Formats: sequence, structure tokens, C-alpha cells
Amino acid sequence: MLRMSTLFLRTLREDPVDAEVASHRLLVRGGYIRRAAPGGYTWLPLGWIVYRNVERIVREEMDAAGFQEVHFPAMLPREPYEISNRWTEYGDNLFRLKDRRGNDFLLAPTHEEMFTLLVKDLYSSYKDLPLHIYQIQTKYRDEARPRAGLLRSREFVMKDSYSFDIDDAGLQVSYDQHRAAYINTFDRLHLPYVIVSAMSGAMGGSASEEFLAPIEVGEDTFVRCTSCDYAANTEAVQVRPPVATSWQGATAAVVADTPDTPTIQTLVDLVNARADLRHPERDWTAADTLKNVVVKLKHPDGTFSALAVGLPGDREVDMKRLEAQVGPAEVVAFEADDFAKNPSLVKGYIGPGSLGKDQPSGIPYLVDPRVVDGSAWITGADAPGRHVMYLTMGRDFTPDGVIEAAEVHGGDPCPNCGESLEIARGIEIGHIFQLGRKYAKSLGLTVLDHNGKQVTVTMGSYGIGVSRAVAAIAETVADDKGLCWPREISPADVHIVITGKPADPQGPAAEQLAAELEAAGARVLLDDRVGVSPGIKFNDAELLGVPTIVVVGKGLAGGTIEVKDRNTGERVDVAVDEIVPYLLDICGIRH
Repeated sequence: MLRMSTLFLRTLREDPVDAEVASHRLLVRGGYIRRAAPGGYTWLPLGWIVYRNVERIVREEMDAAGFQEVHFPAMLPREPYEISNRWTEYGDNLFRLKDRRGNDFLLAPTHEEMFTLLVKDLYSSYKDLPLHIYQIQTKYRDEARPRAGLLRSREFVMKDSYSFDIDDAGLQVSYDQHRAAYINTFDRLHLPYVIVSAMSGAMGGSASEEFLAPIEVGEDTFVRCTSCDYAANTEAVQVRPPVATSWQGATAAVVADTPDTPTIQTLVDLVNARADLRHPERDWTAADTLKNVVVKLKHPDGTFSALAVGLPGDREVDMKRLEAQVGPAEVVAFEADDFAKNPSLVKGYIGPGSLGKDQPSGIPYLVDPRVVDGSAWITGADAPGRHVMYLTMGRDFTPDGVIEAAEVHGGDPCPNCGESLEIARGIEIGHIFQLGRKYAKSLGLTVLDHNGKQVTVTMGSYGIGVSRAVAAIAETVADDKGLCWPREISPADVHIVITGKPADPQGPAAEQLAAELEAAGARVLLDDRVGVSPGIKFNDAELLGVPTIVVVGKGLAGGTIEVKDRNTGERVDVAVDEIVPYLLDICGIRH
């Protein structure tokens, strides 16, 4: 039994000053966690119970799916990550350290290399496969801006599992098994989720899906179709391009003076106002302009390169989408001194004529998928105060390739069915990848196949943010009074509040009720504090969020005890001689 009189707990009336989201505010105010360092949190007794309940559910579902648990150290040697190149690719996100002999180590952000080497050490035949192993382990990433409490921290707990198969068909079976296990897990955690197509990022691999909890404070933006079942992280959205057309007979390109047009809108206003530039059939819009944005890529080895992106002028470059395409490089601004080193680039008037590997700047030029053969554009003429009209793709310029980097708008056509997309935000709670042979190949994981031939094993990687799930659940259950945990995750089944003076009969009655409930298997939190007002006790009960609140108060004189459902707010008075079986039924405990 947990007793408030002795529990290591201090609830707070005020929000912590650094808290930006509900889960952070309430987990701190409710005494579940305390900040230890930027991006690092101490779990207090109630928080640790909740965390362990989440971890238990995750473990039970992994075990039920037939996966086997292992456990690696968090501090790992440099060499395996050097072989996979992730010692460099992770860049500043990696915590690096040396031992007393000067050997390099890292605090693991993920464990693909170690899982691969472990299987390589022990298995050598197709008869050993398929294999599914997992761990629940603390991870470390040196986030530049840790925020939102447990949602974006430097130290966090993940469940990461890996599948090992002889071929791609086996990988698909393993992937589907993990996907089903994840659905079961998040259902048990009472976490709403959307499964979306995603980018693999630094993990590598091909097929990739995220489980996102659709919560407005989430850092991930995703789209879903209003008609079909398409859903994708915006980083992974594939634009539905227009149909390419022949440029034969298209209007000839013409350069025009366009003074005082520092923005796309001023440019559009000018060309629509001038008779010599007006479109013969309709008004020009921002979507008819071709915006060319030059950025620098900072590579993990510290070197820089430039990249130009061409996109319709009614959209901005989405930096998260761009970084997902060019990773592991980081996107940084193209500064004034960079322009000075590239005189062919006229800031504000950059056009395709100066861009491309074979053009004066030598800067690779990639365009949005909407820029198709036969499409005509208004764009920079590479001269101050001048734009070119009707510059046509395929006839007047040819980019080096295509890139998905433009921001996605609500109402954009679905890549699958063409109907409208809607945009939502969410918290990533799980991610599954078909890694393929990337790590097995680099680390030499092979086995003998049915014909006695050495073949490279194909792998899958599957992660769940265990500590993040605590915060995600808190976000979904929070109301204006506090938390309201699902019963299986809550630190207790029943929160008993004693009101009245120490000499009153409420105290002994509550003690007896708590003892009977605990003996029957219920988890009890008893507020037996003396000298604390009923108002404070009630406020704490609402804040802490145990799903069933029992008030042993004035009603006892009339033979009743009040029971409140924390989720619905519904209250009912129950006869004293019926209260134990009534509460056990609510808790789902056989008696």
C-alpha cells in the first residue's frame, strides 16, 4: 500500500517555468519526475511505477510475439560504429568519451551494430534463422535543444528489436509480425495512433513506418487522405506530379525588367499589372513562379557543399523534409560571403541558367516534382531586377534531378487517389524499418544457405520509445485538473481520501477498506495525511490521476462511501457493506 503520509512526494501548485506541454507540467507538478539536467529526468516513486507498468506491457507483448530479450551495455566501443560510418554520420548528436587509455567510446543512441555482431558471433547457418531479439535499454542523443520533458530528452529508454532472416520474403514476415505486436502494444497502452509511411533517416533501409500518437503538441507533422487510407509523415510524402507535356510550340522565353519585386507577391502583382507581361488567358499566381533556394550542406566530416532547390513560388522549403532527403548532412544557411564567392548567383534573381553541375556556379540543382517537362515558369534571369517569362522545363533548362523538399499544404492531392490531404501533428511512439543488408554487409554477417553458399543476412529494426510513451499517454489523458491514467498504467487502482479529524471514524474505516482491497489484489494509494485540508487532498487526487477516487467522509455516518470516476467525473454513493466488491468489480479483480 502506498501511503501519502510517508510517500516520497511533493505536489506543486504552480507549473515549472521550463514546461511547454501538458505532460511535462503535470508529471512534474504531480511528483512523477524531477529535472536532473537539461534533457535528463529523475523518476520519483509514482513515476517509476507508471514507467515500469509501461515497460511491463511492452515486454509482455514482445514475449507474446515470440521475441527473445537480451541486454547490451550503454557504453560501446568506437570500432563497430566506425565500420558502419555512423561514428561520423551521427555528428554532434553522439556522446563521445575516452577511457583512461585513450580508447574511444560512445553512449549508444541505438544498437544495430551490436545486435549484428552478436548474431555474427553465434550463428552461421540458415537453420538458425529467423531470429527475433530485443532489449529495453537507455539511449543517449546529444539533442541541441532538449524540450518538452520526456518527449525530447538526451537520455531516454527504448525498446529496440531486430529480426534476422535469410531472404527478403522472410524479412517481410518478420516485419509484419512486429507490426502486429506494436498494434497490440499501443492498444494495451490506450494510446491512439496512426501508422504512417516514414523516412528511415540515419537508420538506413527501405520500407519504414511510424506509429504516431495524433497530439497537437507533437513535433511530427503528418498527412492523411480524406478519402483513402494513405497516411505519411510529411518528410516521406510523395508529391503527385502533374502530367508532363511537350514543349513543342510553347511560348518563347522572354527576359523582362521587373524592378522593385523583392517578394514573390510583388513579382506576381507586377506581371499581372503590365500589359506586356500579362498572361493571355488568366492571372499569373505565385504557383506559376519558380523559386530557387540555395543552401549549404554541412557533412558529418565537417566539410560543406552547396545545393540549389527549385520549387513553385507558393511554397517554402520545408527544412525537415530537405534534411530527410540529404541526411546525414545538416542544412545551414547560404550566407553573404557564400554569394560573394559565387558571382554568377544574383541574390533575389537566381534562375536555372546559373544552377546545375554544368552551369557557371557548379551547384547541383534539384527541382520539385511539380516542375515537369513542358511546364513554363516565371523565374530569375540571373541579373539584378530582371526575370524571365515562360522559361520551359526540358526546352530552356534541365535540372540535375528531383527532390521532395517543398512544404506540404492541406488540400494537396493524395499520391494514391488524388483526393485532398489533411495535415495533423503527432508524437512518434514507435518506428519500424526494413533495414535490409546494410549493417549485415558492412559487419560481415553471413550464413550458409540451403545450398551451402554464404549469403548476407537481411535485417529489420523496430523501436518503441518506452519513456516517451509515458509522456505521450499523459498528453492524451490530461485535462484541466490533472492526469487520468488508464488503469493498467496507473500507479494505483484506487486512491482513498480520508476526510475529517484524526479522532473521527473515517480514519479506521478507510484503513480497513484499504487493507481489504489490498488483500484482494487491488493496488491502493491511501491519503492518510493529518493536518492537510480536504480541498488539498481532493486537488491532489485529481492531479495524480488514479482512475478511481474513493472519499471516506461525512457520508460514512449515513452508511455510504463516495466513489468518483476520475475520467468521467461521475460520482456515486455506495453502501459500506457493498463497497469492497463494488470497487473490485471496477478494478476488474475476481473475488
